Amino acid sequence: MNKFLLKTLSLALFTAFATNTSLAADPPPIKVGILLPLTGTFAAVAETQRDGALLAIDVINKRGGLNMPNGKVKVEGVVADDEAKQDVGVRRYRYMVDEGVKGLGGQTFAPLAYAINAMVQKNPLPYFPVCVMAKEAFEKGKLSPTTFATAYSPWTVGYMAGQAAIKTLGKKKIFFLARADSFGWDIRDGVYAAAKEYGAEIVGYDELSLGTADYTTVLQKVKAAKPDVFIASQFAADAVALLKQANQMGLNKEMTIFNAFITNTVAKGLPPEALEGVYAMHYFYYDLDNFPDKEVAKSAKEFTNLYRAKYGRPPDAYAAIAYIAYLEMFRGFELSKSFDPIKSSAAIQANGGAFNTNVKGPALWREDHAAEYKYAAFLVKGKGAKEQKNEWDLFSVIGSAGGNQVMPSLKSLGY
Repeated sequence: MNKFLLKTLSLALFTAFATNTSLAADPPPIKVGILLPLTGTFAAVAETQRDGALLAIDVINKRGGLNMPNGKVKVEGVVADDEAKQDVGVRRYRYMVDEGVKGLGGQTFAPLAYAINAMVQKNPLPYFPVCVMAKEAFEKGKLSPTTFATAYSPWTVGYMAGQAAIKTLGKKKIFFLARADSFGWDIRDGVYAAAKEYGAEIVGYDELSLGTADYTTVLQKVKAAKPDVFIASQFAADAVALLKQANQMGLNKEMTIFNAFITNTVAKGLPPEALEGVYAMHYFYYDLDNFPDKEVAKSAKEFTNLYRAKYGRPPDAYAAIAYIAYLEMFRGFELSKSFDPIKSSAAIQANGGAFNTNVKGPALWREDHAAEYKYAAFLVKGKGAKEQKNEWDLFSVIGSAGGNQVMPSLKSLGY
């Protein structure tokens, strides 16, 4: 063989070896779906969920990618708008599946999450809804083996609100306002369970549909009932309208106002005088500097700093829900060393389902695929204009709730 042919052959072998080595060290990225109602009623909350999901992807990619058997695998987030509509969400979910996503997260509208769960049950895919799904969805046999919900049911929201109002704040007479759907009714049932357990009385009840603009009539009923605490299940834009009108009618001077579940987005939509003195349960509040558990305070600050660096503002509750969800999805891939939905789901549930949120302390996956947290939510109190040191200084954290006690029993769900 002459020197020219030998040189050519050597160069070809080197190129082939280098190409194969490059492919082994740098496998193609995977796609994961981020499907949220980025327009419509829930848009402001959905934007924070999207941002939390994208931050989780950034964290993985900045360390080189997922640790998989064939090397480091980068992650791409595919974002789409479900418009909080069943038909639109289902269509876009199917499109994402056709595009080859390895996992999906999203939804602010719980009925759509349940519809997607039904499809995932037939054709398995790691699915992490980041909304508060109806209690019914967690009943045995209803949740797909590959669906994991990082936010608990509304029943837990209600139980925590009732527990805090009665045990921590010492209230005994409750007027409860539900939203006229499973979200509001589940919160109602949780509040009623806490009232029965801790000896409080329900002195009034009403319910209004999603999107109600005028709360005057029901607030007059609240005023006439003379409760010592008014607990409302309204959320997002509904909560803003309700709390503004309650303040305008002076209810905050006659009783304690307790919005069952709140976010910074809601608080920012209120004038300081309407936020001042309002109590609520908050899935995650970024300022835990004075929280007794210093490890949790440290985790919250680290997460907050990451989020601020990317978005220029502190994370809201639903950003934290999404961030935790996607990190758990990725943990399942890495533990199982596979993108197979069944294998990654089994890996997530190994060792009793225990995991660390890297945001707000320890948690575990229950048999019903609901996350149980040591600190499920923080009891917060709204700050007025004189207390607020900056535009995001919205609440004081005065307590917390969590553990198995605040969850519906597995027995009640059919397990």
